[in-house]
Amino acid sequence: MKRKWLLFMLAAMTAIVLAACGTGDKDEKTTGDGSKEETGGEFRIGMEAGYPPFNWTQQDDANGAVKIADNAEYAGGYDVQMAKKIAEGLGKKLVVVKMEWDGLVPALQSKKIDAIVAGMSPTEERKQTIDFTENYYTSDFVMVIKKGSKYENAKSIQDFSGAKVTSQLNTSNYNVIDQIKGVEKQTAMENFSAMRVALEAGKIDGYVAERPEGISAAAANDKFTFVSFEEGFDTDISNTSIAVGLRKGDASLDKINEILKGISEDDRQKIMEEAILQQPAAQ
Repeated sequence: MKRKWLLFMLAAMTAIVLAACGTGDKDEKTTGDGSKEETGGEFRIGMEAGYPPFNWTQQDDANGAVKIADNAEYAGGYDVQMAKKIAEGLGKKLVVVKMEWDGLVPALQSKKIDAIVAGMSPTEERKQTIDFTENYYTSDFVMVIKKGSKYENAKSIQDFSGAKVTSQLNTSNYNVIDQIKGVEKQTAMENFSAMRVALEAGKIDGYVAERPEGISAAAANDKFTFVSFEEGFDTDISNTSIAVGLRKGDASLDKINEILKGISEDDRQKIMEEAILQQPAAQ
């Protein structure tokens, strides 16, 4: 009888130890309102790693780049630096998952990633399927052109009537081109690199982008400049802002907003300026 009792006690103690070990990589701490907050583990974010200065791919960990999961390459850029701050605030390890733009939302919904930190604008259409944090960057639309072109002194988007204009595929930037009367809207392009090549070759007169790309293009090629409009595009601020995408009802939304609130506007601008200088195209 004593032997059976001893075996029972050993089994019970083993079960307790195993249960404790099972939570070794995740801890709980009590927040100010008395609720439990999970820390530890991974914060897996999805991005293209091909949208500088927000995010890009490089071959080493220079300038604070983070190794891409299941890949020998690293991800750098504004989004990566902001994601590092969020992960730190959550008490989690940042993991960057590189994927195509169209696969980001499905990956989030299927829980392959925890968040989208990829220069994504919180448009009303996207809000139908996922939640967004507060904006972590806000910009405006500019037109990237060649120096010395007849459009260099443009003040209004209507000054581009008759011009060949394009923008990036699957972004709100492309749709705003329709606001230019008489514009020769060109097929949307995959990325900024393709648009820069087309602009230098004279295949287009300009392309619509956010201000960071205008600064980047001018820094990378002394033949380029950009136009900031006095009478610009009529667009919702969500189209020129970026935010973190989360699954509907994600409990970490408030905590991430709290972390973002703690990053001053000056710090955000400094991080962006550094990203512009560090991006591969500017080197």
